Amino acid sequence: MTLQTPTAPITQDVLTLPRKAAEGGRRNLIGLTREQLRAALIAAGTPERQAKMREGQVWQWLYHWGLRDFKGMTNLAKDYRALLEAHFTIELPEIVSKQVSADGTRKYLLRINGGHEVETVYIPEEGRGTLCISSQVGCTLTCSFCHTGTQKLVRNLNPAEIVGQVMIARDDLGEWPEQGAPKNETRLISNVVLMGMGEPLYNFDNVRDAMKVVMDNEGLTLSRRRITLSTSGIVPEIARTAEEIGCLLAVSFHATTDAVRDTLVPVNKKWNIATLLEALREYPRLSNSERITFEYVMLKGVNDSDEDARRLVQLIKGIPAKINLIPFNEWPGAPYERSDWARIEAFADIIFKAGYASPIRTPRGEDIMAACGQLKSATERERKSRAQIAAEAGV
Repeated sequence: MTLQTPTAPITQDVLTLPRKAAEGGRRNLIGLTREQLRAALIAAGTPERQAKMREGQVWQWLYHWGLRDFKGMTNLAKDYRALLEAHFTIELPEIVSKQVSADGTRKYLLRINGGHEVETVYIPEEGRGTLCISSQVGCTLTCSFCHTGTQKLVRNLNPAEIVGQVMIARDDLGEWPEQGAPKNETRLISNVVLMGMGEPLYNFDNVRDAMKVVMDNEGLTLSRRRITLSTSGIVPEIARTAEEIGCLLAVSFHATTDAVRDTLVPVNKKWNIATLLEALREYPRLSNSERITFEYVMLKGVNDSDEDARRLVQLIKGIPAKINLIPFNEWPGAPYERSDWARIEAFADIIFKAGYASPIRTPRGEDIMAACGQLKSATERERKSRAQIAAEAGV
């Protein structure tokens, strides 16, 4: 099979300016870290000696109870609630549509500031529920097997828009606790993965601040071991991720030679396999993580040979790791095909016998285009004219 050469840029090519409230406008409290929230409350007139207490009270209303109205913050005096109302808002992305797959997967199309849209996916499994969230509108990496990557990068998401995806899903699942009701220990959203639209490490500061909110133990309370950040290999930010976020790391690896990875994951031209692996060897020590997940999409006749499997094992030797094998999720006009099931199992067997866990990921939400690499693409296609679609397909 002939590999297609991507033409779009392989590194971030836009500058995202922070969106500030209009002159005299109110500031959104969602997505502020504790330090930022306290500073904002002081700037709005909260006495400094009260700021830590007020920060804790507001934080609990926002992230433990999921409250969206200052009037409901009943442990605050009415005049202080009025002060909050005058200076701040509580704003989340807007749900444009929700689709539910036959397997229970839920896909949300969300509208954010500027009218842009992103998608978020909830995947229920026995004993756990995983929320796949986006970090950018579009993507700039142009991985040739990924339909999401065919969309141009528009902008980075800010922390409110990243945290907001978690809160919107909790709304839909009814997961916020009820005041006065017995505590429910069941977590419908037990894990968060930054594997939606975009490359999280090209939006590092916003992703880091959002994860500080999500990981805080007095609010959304997801531990760093319940959060996985997936990167295509932005090497300069990998050590920062270990030190400043400390979550689990997944790497979109997908090939065992630079020649193939240059096409499948074109950022490899900037940081090749050897450079990437050197950075990854340090990650478990820096982050105190048990292991790194290597994601490997199975493409028929491209990267699925026994030789590839043996080479993969040699490449990651010495790195605590597991290898997630992902059957390719096909999309209209895709230049690749999914590897045959017997080929995937043979590949997995070689890795397993070498001492690595090699689960084969069960495709989820394919009927609603919610599987890996499919996000937003179906929505975009639905809105295009037949002529546009035919032109893009070369018909």
